[in-house]
Amino acid sequence: MIDSCEQVPAHLRALAPYQPGKPISELQRELGLSAIIKLASNENPLGPSPMALQAISQALPELALYPDGSGHELKQALSAHYQIPQPQIVLGNGSNDVLELVARTFLGPGTSAVYAQHAFAVYPLVTQAVGAEGIEVPAKDFGHDLEAMMAALRPDTRVLFLANPNNPTGTFLSGATVQAALQRIPSRVLVVLDEAYTEYLLPQQRYPAMSWLQQHSNLLISRTFSKAYGLAGLRVGFGVAHPEVIDLINRVRQPFNVNALALAAAAAALQDQAFLERVRALNQAGLMQLEEGFKRLSLPYIPSVGNFLTVRVGEAARVYQALLAQGIIVRPVAAYQMPEYLRVSVGTAAQNHLFLQALERALHAAT
Repeated sequence: MIDSCEQVPAHLRALAPYQPGKPISELQRELGLSAIIKLASNENPLGPSPMALQAISQALPELALYPDGSGHELKQALSAHYQIPQPQIVLGNGSNDVLELVARTFLGPGTSAVYAQHAFAVYPLVTQAVGAEGIEVPAKDFGHDLEAMMAALRPDTRVLFLANPNNPTGTFLSGATVQAALQRIPSRVLVVLDEAYTEYLLPQQRYPAMSWLQQHSNLLISRTFSKAYGLAGLRVGFGVAHPEVIDLINRVRQPFNVNALALAAAAAALQDQAFLERVRALNQAGLMQLEEGFKRLSLPYIPSVGNFLTVRVGEAARVYQALLAQGIIVRPVAAYQMPEYLRVSVGTAAQNHLFLQALERALHAAT
C-alpha cells in the first residue's frame, strides 16, 4: 500500500462508499438498450417546474461569474415562503451536503450519533467519516422506533437523525409523535429532522415543523429540491435551525457550495406551487397504480407516503437483473438489510404500467 494511504485513519479506510441508483447511460453502455425507464432514485417524472427552467435559461449568460456565496435570493425566497428569518437558513449542495455539514460540525471522535435501522444510508456514512460512532436502533415495522432511539442516547451522543418520511421504506411518524419526542430529547442532542419527501404528504398528514424551531433550539430541519421540485441534477437543499446552529455550520461550509443555476432554479421553483400540486396528484395516482399491481401479483409491499414503494420480491438480486435486461432500473436495498426487497420510484402512468409488466416477466424468469 502507498505509505500516505497507510496514514489515513482506519474509520475512513473502512468506509463503504454510497451506491447511487444505476444511471441510464451506464445501462445503455452495458446492454446496448435504447429504451430505458429509470425508477431507481426517487426522481420527479415530470421534471422541473417551467418557472425553474425559465430561471435557468435567464441565468446562463452569467456562468462565468461565481455564484452568490450567501445565496441571498434563495434564502429570501425560503424566508418568505416558510416565515423563517434568513439567519436560520443554511444552503447545501443537495440535502446530503447539509447532513455532512452537520456531522462535520457536531460530531467527531469520542462522540456518537443515533439513527434507525433501514434509514437513509448517508447517516452512518457521514457519522463514520468524521470518526464518530454510529448507533443503529432496530426498526419497528420498517420505521423509526422513537422510544428505542431515545433509550439509545448516551452521554456522548450529539446527533439524532430522524427521516420523516423515511427512505427507503416510506414509513411515516405523525407530527404529534415527533413533537412529543422533541420534548423529551436532551438539548445537548441535535435532532436532524430529514424531510426530503415532506412535499408528498397529504394535507391531513402535514405538520408545522418550522414552528417548532421557536421552542427547540436543538432541532434542525433538512429539506431538498431534488424530489418533488424535480431539481436532482442541480443539487440544492437547505437546513433550518437556531441561528447559533446555522452560524457554526456556516463555518465549515464551502463558500460556493450551491451553484448559480441551482440557486436561480430553486428560488423560482418555490414560487410555482401549482406545479407542485400536479406533482402530488401524479404521485398519489402512481402509488395507487403500483399498489394495485403488487396486489395483483401477490407481492407484499410497505405502505409509503413518499414517491416510491418498497416491495418484497423474494430473490431480489435476480429479479433486479431480469428487470435491467428489459430496460427497467429500480433500486436493490440489500445494503439496508432488506435483501428480498426492491424499491421502485413512482413514474408516469405509462412508466408504471411498463414496469409492472416487466416485473411480472422478471418474477417468472426468477422462478
